Amino acid sequence: QAQFVESGGGLVQPGGSLRLSCESTSVLLRVYDMGWYRQAPGKQRELVALLTIDANTRYTDSVKGRFIVSRDNAKNTMYLKMNSLKPEDTGVYFCNDGVAWGQGTQVTVSS
Repeated sequence: QAQFVESGGGLVQPGGSLRLSCESTSVLLRVYDMGWYRQAPGKQRELVALLTIDANTRYTDSVKGRFIVSRDNAKNTMYLKMNSLKPEDTGVYFCNDGVAWGQGTQVTVSS
């Protein structure tokens, strides 16, 4: 049902910042709990940030204080602002509503 397009990834040095975007073309994001996930090679996909319809947020311990999840209802887009990036943040980042996934956007943190 839902269709998402992730963007904003790229190559960044340690300590740098990126902002990822997740645009929905099929559902209104404000009526679903939404999550940002990431997957590194050889590892399971993990939830890194959650944004609920009630504007509650939750982050995995490794990104607390560095990542901020938000949404723009007018643009029907969810964002993940990533600061102080570390090499261990490297992976493919996906957004998800509990059912559907986008294609993901690659984030590589390396010097």
